[in-house]
Amino acid sequence: MIGLIAGGGKYPLLFAQAVKARGLPLTILAIKGEGGAALKSFADRYYEVPVTRLGKLLKIIKREKITEVAFAGHVRKSKALLKARPDLKTLLLWSSLQTRNDDEILRAVAKEIEKAGARVISPTQYLPELLTPQGVLTRQSPSPSQWEDIIYGFSVAKALGELDIGQCVVVKDKMVVAVEALEGTDATIKRAGELVKGAVVVKVFKPRQDPRFDLPSAGLETIVTMKEAGARVLALEAGKSLFFDREKALSLAEEAGIVVVGVPYD
Repeated sequence: MIGLIAGGGKYPLLFAQAVKARGLPLTILAIKGEGGAALKSFADRYYEVPVTRLGKLLKIIKREKITEVAFAGHVRKSKALLKARPDLKTLLLWSSLQTRNDDEILRAVAKEIEKAGARVISPTQYLPELLTPQGVLTRQSPSPSQWEDIIYGFSVAKALGELDIGQCVVVKDKMVVAVEALEGTDATIKRAGELVKGAVVVKVFKPRQDPRFDLPSAGLETIVTMKEAGARVLALEAGKSLFFDREKALSLAEEAGIVVVGVPYD
């Protein structure tokens, strides 16, 4: 039995479709408030679990004899903290953390799931086509100065990633304009757009990040936000980031004069 811990967005739905297309049984554990009828239609078993009820989630995994678990979809930590009513298992895990950044929380939850007998896998095991390919993805390539900003942005984003702060930075003329923290990528881009136009948006895989969850992602909404903010380049880490609605996103990027590139980084 495959288990899906589903947050918001279309990623959980794409994963559920891919699993069922292979004829595999699927139990969906939707974070309360994030599921829906479309997602439920792909489930052999469907549960809604509050984000702070780790004990309940582990009991379901054991009861349903789930052998593999994937995390897909976003959970806004700020929203979760405002509505937090944790059970004992969640409180114990929370108090054991040295920091409460996303990576450490997810690694700790994954460890508890594996203690319950299920292996935590990457959703890209079923959706490899979502990974960003290497190379320039639009007809227009970055200018020499934009390439310099991309390289600089990667170095800054990787350094910030060491601290598990965020996955996105916005740069212009080798200056950091905005850094992602709790607010998310779109809000970071909008904030940068209030300061400069023609910026470069960089999203990277954090150096110590667990590849099984929370890969950096972009898509049509990212391009819409960049267009509104006046940003001109989107650079994603090739093979280690997700690119949703790629065809539509690239079409809009072409229309808006936005360059999109998948950059390898070792």
